[in-house]
Amino acid sequence: MANFTALTGFLLMIFSANPEIEVLYASLFLVLYLVALIGNILIITVISVDNSLHSPMYFFLKNLSFLDLCYISATVPRFVCNSFMHSGNISLWECILQCFAFTVCGSTEMAILTVMSYDRYVAICFPLRYEIIMDTGSCVHGVLAAWTGGFISGVMHTAATFSIHFCGPHVIHQFFCNVPQLLKLSCSNDYISELGVSAFLSLATFLCFTFIGLSYTRIFSAVLRMPSADGRSKAFATCIPHLCVVILFTSTSVFEFLKPASDSPTGFDFLLTFLYTVVPPTFNPMIYSLRNKVMKSALNKMFKGRKA
Repeated sequence: MANFTALTGFLLMIFSANPEIEVLYASLFLVLYLVALIGNILIITVISVDNSLHSPMYFFLKNLSFLDLCYISATVPRFVCNSFMHSGNISLWECILQCFAFTVCGSTEMAILTVMSYDRYVAICFPLRYEIIMDTGSCVHGVLAAWTGGFISGVMHTAATFSIHFCGPHVIHQFFCNVPQLLKLSCSNDYISELGVSAFLSLATFLCFTFIGLSYTRIFSAVLRMPSADGRSKAFATCIPHLCVVILFTSTSVFEFLKPASDSPTGFDFLLTFLYTVVPPTFNPMIYSLRNKVMKSALNKMFKGRKA
């Protein structure tokens, strides 16, 4: 039985045994990572410099973009580096840090999306009291609460995962330190505590998703009762992008964590992991900028200002 002190690291799986194909996959991930990097930095920048975007909705969007940067940076750069170097080795402490960072970012993002749904609910259903309810203090407290919850989740998840005993060979059938795959390396049933933590976090995620669903039920009910077609159009324009991001993030994550871990992962397993680790942070900026006229106008203004 290998204990924590004897364990030095793990071996991450690669997509292909063919070095040329592996480099091709790494190049694709690198391109998507750069797209995510540029897109999210653009959103953070334009919201920071444009005074017309200094509102609660865009304050939360800026924090979401920062989270997306951290989320994708927790896994993709290491995979790209390993692929170009043709090495899947990752040390124990790197694996712990990667697991912690990924869990913190994922949990915090779910919490931020929940806070954003509440912001939209107040804006649509209580427009006259919006500025009072969603004042600066409330927005900052909401973000701090999301980060605090994410940090606690990360500590619990990581501590429970790496408190178990791992048996060799220490091969993780994914391109990063994925908790379900780590649990398959357990020597015995000492991962029960981790299952308890996972159940608790799954319940918290379910409650967040339920809150988002109830918020949007009330939002759409209020929007459909609006007499003005222009008012309905503007309301949908601010809500639909957020709803798309929620569905994209939660659906890909749920599929990944509900499916049973396989001893010999298929291409579909890697595809699911790709969908929930790379796709949301890459496409979130596109969803918000393409569906939001205010964001598009601010981006155009920023680029025209630089040309001038």
